[in-house]
Amino acid sequence: QVQLVESGGGLVEPGGSLRISCAASSGLLDGYTIAWFRQAPGKEREGVSCVSAADGSTHYSDPVKGRFTIFRDPYDNTAFLQMNGLKIEDTGVYYCAADRKPDYHCAQFLGGVVDMDYWGQGTRVTVYS
Repeated sequence: QVQLVESGGGLVEPGGSLRISCAASSGLLDGYTIAWFRQAPGKEREGVSCVSAADGSTHYSDPVKGRFTIFRDPYDNTAFLQMNGLKIEDTGVYYCAADRKPDYHCAQFLGGVVDMDYWGQGTRVTVYS
């Protein structure tokens, strides 16, 4: 069983940067695919980024491609989402999720085809002008 805790959200102006973290408070993230999702007010949850446990490949949704970077620190048992060039439309609650089902891939997780097994409680990111 993995328990995930996000942190690092906050207020930022457009064009600014934030790095949010996803730490495993229990269990290990080794062998898990890690993904970030977000939910804006009044909108459905959407997949943002994912790093595959199988080969370490990273995946991004089109709105964040080129601005966000997902990476993981296996020694700290933590995953991160570096967000640069933030836009107002990036505002929302960001959730990290983990899964180790071997038959599914990042595209399926991000697209909502398959739900991930473990979720954090979310961290709020607000981009305002």
